[in-house]
Amino acid sequence: MTDLASPFLASPVLERIAAALERLAPPPAPSADPLAHPAYIWRGRALQAARGFAPVPLDLLQGLHQQREALLANLLRLADGHAAQDVLLWGARGTGKSALVKAGVAAVQADRPGRLALVSVDTLDSLPDLFAMLEGVDRAFAVFIDDLGFDEAGEARKLRSLLDGGAEARPAHVRLLVTANRRHLLPRDLSEQDSAINPRDVVDDQLALADRFGLSLGFHALDQDGYLAIVRAYAARHDLPFDGHEAVNWATRRGSRSGRVAWQYIVDLAGRLGRNL
Repeated sequence: MTDLASPFLASPVLERIAAALERLAPPPAPSADPLAHPAYIWRGRALQAARGFAPVPLDLLQGLHQQREALLANLLRLADGHAAQDVLLWGARGTGKSALVKAGVAAVQADRPGRLALVSVDTLDSLPDLFAMLEGVDRAFAVFIDDLGFDEAGEARKLRSLLDGGAEARPAHVRLLVTANRRHLLPRDLSEQDSAINPRDVVDDQLALADRFGLSLGFHALDQDGYLAIVRAYAARHDLPFDGHEAVNWATRRGSRSGRVAWQYIVDLAGRLGRNL
């Protein structure tokens, strides 16, 4: 029987096909210098410098004094090369969790130039590759996972393994900062779990994940005075006159009093006054 495979494998046609495929799927872009930028995006297993990293100043985050001081103290230890905790920031939406992470990192960067960087990630699968890349870098890194939620128990176990170190130890100068709307990172709907699984076991599994964070900071819904304090601080920073009743009505129509809603009101107010922010 004639062997037709060998001549075909050596043919110029196959070589041209292979070259075309390489052009369609080029190698990933090289990573940015991990010592050169204040913030990065971990994308496609490569570090990319974050454009326009300009967090809200810490003094504009009203009503978060305890959370701010605890987070800053932990980030300063990390930047100084001391033992530091992984951090879970949990609570109501729009209450400043993500803003505090970014503002806290920026404050430490101003106090400890070049000592700490923020790395935002949106997938757990490539975190071991990120840890390996940062292993020998002479700089501390706060790895930021925003708005974490799990639809499957396997995702929670994956993160729990990463927090515990898994088969390989995580670098001491790399710590996770995770935000979530729920303290215990429970699945979105326990009723969707396999009927063969005891819901109590699922809950215990998720609680075991929350327990892995050495520092847990709660963020709660604002009362009216707290909401107006945030509006007042934003308005003062941008020299905008505002009416308290109007600001409250704005929040009422949106069904929420939060720092995010306060900022949206300020944007609307500035636009109506013909101002830029």
